[in-house]
Amino acid sequence: MKYENTTQGIFISRPNRFIANIDIGGEVKVCHVKNTGRCRELLIPGARVILERSTNADRHTEYDLIAVYKGDLLINIDSQAPNKVFGEWAKYSALFKNASFIKPEYTYGSSRFDFYIEADTKRILAEIKGVTLENDGVLRFPDAPTERGVKHIKELIKAKTEGFDAYLFFVIQMRECKYFAPNRATHPEFADALLEAKNKGVGVFALNCEVTEDSLEIRDFVPVVLDSP
Repeated sequence: MKYENTTQGIFISRPNRFIANIDIGGEVKVCHVKNTGRCRELLIPGARVILERSTNADRHTEYDLIAVYKGDLLINIDSQAPNKVFGEWAKYSALFKNASFIKPEYTYGSSRFDFYIEADTKRILAEIKGVTLENDGVLRFPDAPTERGVKHIKELIKAKTEGFDAYLFFVIQMRECKYFAPNRATHPEFADALLEAKNKGVGVFALNCEVTEDSLEIRDFVPVVLDSP
């Protein structure tokens, strides 16, 4: 996926989860943050950030904050981007060979999953999670407790028993990483549910991305480590 009209800025502060104060060429602008997660280890005063200028003249904010440098590592933090790049990648992935139908946002049970895919005779449900929490090359999810995430995993397990192929994909919004693991310290129930899902046949995969200041593209599978409690 491509972004238009990108520019660099310097992060100053984040008054709330929706907006940030950014220095753009010496002028402080209030910008929309395209991620309501904490991102505390990324959005620190002085960090270089990437913004996309909106073409909508009626918006309250002129720019969207889409990526941030952590040292020399560029991390995309746009929470809408993982679904977009997964949709592009799924069309050509060998994992969904002969995919004839790909539908975003599919309701099953009491959950709405990110994708429903038909490939050969298979009916596939796929849930996508964007990952930005990195420490020494290890990527983890979630960065805060997510009961909604646990609910999605339980529904995927149920779907698997009812004849669907079920997958959970962690889209790592950066290139450099050693492996992915659930963030047990932050939400042990999520880690337990993920391990249960894997043991019951739900596919659990992690994918890294090539990130530039104006693009994001899925590149490779990376190892997934599901630790036992």
